[in-house]
Amino acid sequence: ELGLEIFSNKAQCAMCHTLQAAGSEGQIGTNLDELKPLMPQVVLVVTNGIGVMPAFEGMLSSEEIEAVAHFVSTSAGQ
Repeated sequence: ELGLEIFSNKAQCAMCHTLQAAGSEGQIGTNLDELKPLMPQVVLVVTNGIGVMPAFEGMLSSEEIEAVAHFVSTSAGQ
């Protein structure tokens, strides 16, 4: 639940990313259902940013980054 809350609200990942489990259909970022990223990949990208995606280190705690990474990696492509 924490991962979904961070994805949908606190970090607003849903604004840019498509992820069926979150009910999001963002068109700016990667379609996470198609990418099916592994948890370490999500942790790295959320922490450090990539391309136009900002780094969330300092905005999210390490616990929150782990939670959203777990949510994305386990629910992508479901």
